[in-house]
Amino acid sequence: MSAPSASNSWVVVIVLASVLVGAITAYWFATRVKQIIVPATGSSYNTDANSNLLAHSTTVKDGEESYMSIAEIQKAVADGANAFLFQEYEVLGVFMLGFAVVLLLLLGILGNWSAAVLATIAFLSGALTSTVSGFIGMRIAVYTNARTALSAQRGFEYAFDTAFKGGAVMGFALVTLGLLVLFILINAYELFYTKAYAAGEAGHEETKVMYEALAGYGLGGSAVALFGRVGGGIYTKAADVGADLAGKVEAGLREDDPRNPAVIADNVGDNVGDIAGMGADLFGSFAEASCAAMVISAQSADLYMYWTSMCFPLVLIGVGIFVCLLTSFVATHLIRVKSERDVEPSLKRQLLVSTVLMTPVVIALAYTFFPSEFTIGLGNEIKTVKNWYIAICVLSGLYAGLAVGYVTEYYTSHSYSPVREVAGACSTGAATNIIYGLALGYKSVIIPVFCLAICIFVSYSLAGMYGIAVAALGILSTLATGLTIDAYGPICDNAGGLAEMSGMPSSIRDITDALDAAGNTTAAIGKGFAIGSAALVSLALFGAYVTTVGLSTVNILNPYIFAGLLVGAMLPYWFSAMTMKSVGIAALAMVEEVRRQFATVPLDANGNKDFTNFKADYANCVAISTKSSLRMMIAPGALVMLTPLITGYFFGVQALAGVLAGALVSGVQMAISAANTGGAWDNAKKYIESEAFEGQGKGSDMHKAAVVGDTVGDPLKDTSGPSLNILIKLTAIISLVFAPSFTSLGGNGIIPYYVFGQTTAVTGGL
Repeated sequence: MSAPSASNSWVVVIVLASVLVGAITAYWFATRVKQIIVPATGSSYNTDANSNLLAHSTTVKDGEESYMSIAEIQKAVADGANAFLFQEYEVLGVFMLGFAVVLLLLLGILGNWSAAVLATIAFLSGALTSTVSGFIGMRIAVYTNARTALSAQRGFEYAFDTAFKGGAVMGFALVTLGLLVLFILINAYELFYTKAYAAGEAGHEETKVMYEALAGYGLGGSAVALFGRVGGGIYTKAADVGADLAGKVEAGLREDDPRNPAVIADNVGDNVGDIAGMGADLFGSFAEASCAAMVISAQSADLYMYWTSMCFPLVLIGVGIFVCLLTSFVATHLIRVKSERDVEPSLKRQLLVSTVLMTPVVIALAYTFFPSEFTIGLGNEIKTVKNWYIAICVLSGLYAGLAVGYVTEYYTSHSYSPVREVAGACSTGAATNIIYGLALGYKSVIIPVFCLAICIFVSYSLAGMYGIAVAALGILSTLATGLTIDAYGPICDNAGGLAEMSGMPSSIRDITDALDAAGNTTAAIGKGFAIGSAALVSLALFGAYVTTVGLSTVNILNPYIFAGLLVGAMLPYWFSAMTMKSVGIAALAMVEEVRRQFATVPLDANGNKDFTNFKADYANCVAISTKSSLRMMIAPGALVMLTPLITGYFFGVQALAGVLAGALVSGVQMAISAANTGGAWDNAKKYIESEAFEGQGKGSDMHKAAVVGDTVGDPLKDTSGPSLNILIKLTAIISLVFAPSFTSLGGNGIIPYYVFGQTTAVTGGL
């Protein structure tokens, strides 16, 4: 076995260079967005000779409807988002500190105190990084939304460019931050154990313990992401559903009408749910995939001695930053958006170009950072792996992610027949719309699952569980690009809302609606990426867990495993029921508040509502969404985090292995279906609004049926669906982090030991 050709210094140079480039790129894109001036007052807009967007300080009125200035609306949205996030982070801070104490005590008392301390530090670091990631994403989105609306005055090219650059700031900032913190942790832990190595007190076993402790980083990231996704999802969909049902369906108001009391809360929700939650979610995937790969590779007697091979996940993500930077220039400089029909192809092109550019890079890294041949695995599953096998594993994940993205786009974009069929079904009412939408979601699961299955088969055949871990990293290697096009959607959605509320011309709203329709698709693609990566990450973590507890095989005919399998498959349904009902309860409160405010509006001589002197109370609606989401996110979060602990300690590592497998298989199907169904309903509504059906535009019966479908789909695509991928990841990472304490009890669990008298340790096989 030859040593890797790359030296340790290569890792340091590549990671630090990529961190520097990522930070500079994020700053550069931010300065481009900052050049667009948001007027302090007024709603009438012009363009000066220097291409900065300015405003006349005039008040615009449309009939009896007065409008706020775009600066006032942006401030209201920013204040609402800040208020929610700070309150959410206060709750999370208390929870995370409490969980950190539990983690420290359980791992310390039942295992190794030094490892417990390192795991706790990693957990808190991951939680803090995830929190900062979500906050950065939210701030950037709020900063960019008004500027996108203002840029739309100059056409599609400028509006798209602004939204895309705002999303790029988030993409590069989050990946850079996550990579830097993980690199610092690894070096600090290596330094701690280097002293033990020098004293002859540490070796291979200590290396394994160190990387198992490092998995706490992924645990912290996903724990925050879960509450961010659930809390933010409940917030945004309570406001969205309330605004749609009471405002659009009942009162007949247009989209984002300033007279709708829930409209500010709706726009706030786009930022705290789709942006902050999504940023924390994908950061968690990166952290967990990296930790899973390092935990599994640390088990190899060949790899643990090569720091370059151990740090391959960091190098891969770091080089991916350079690739994503080159890819971004394709959209902003080489092939620019000129009209509505260019928007979706431009965003899809980002996925394809980043994947193609990454291909030769992956091959070069595999040959450079791994020995020509090495062994990896456990028990009877030890595999002899060549370095080019690793390249194939990474590329299988990379191209599986691309395929999932394209399939998601096909099923959620109104440019293709599936969504148009759903839109056509609205002609006979909301019921047929819902039936067609559900069928579309179920059908959309087929190809992504086959793609993931092929990827798993190829990767495991070549490099065992380590192959699956690096395949997950393959999907995430172009994470900056994925985050960019994902954040683009909510930014455009907010831009449309601000344009409507500030009374900008209808031509501006037409542009933002077209951008938003593409944004709905890219958001669905982002969810597809998140779900696909979560499936591979969860399976890799499952492999790391099995490796850590010493199970060489997992036999589903074992009663503990089969029972766990059934319980695990049920978890996504239980979790979805909790989150969906939470949205329903919060939305009911929102609808009642909007109705209460509308009841105060007097009638004119014709018996219609006279909104002349009506001023909506936005603050009450923001408060309802905030309180409801913070209160209702606790129970689903507790379900996810307590299930693996209760199972592992009370029923043993065999039952927990079944729970993890069941949750993975069931959760992936539900998540894909929910996300695509909701995305299809949303774009079916947009398709009808584009006057695709003659005489059936906004306000028509067909449109009202589409709004009902969109309302049903909102919690599916933005609350339950996206949260399911965190469920399957978080249960797996918790199991991995606490695995040493499970095995210290023999691995059987308290109930099998005391009730059934099973005293034989299960490690080593089933």
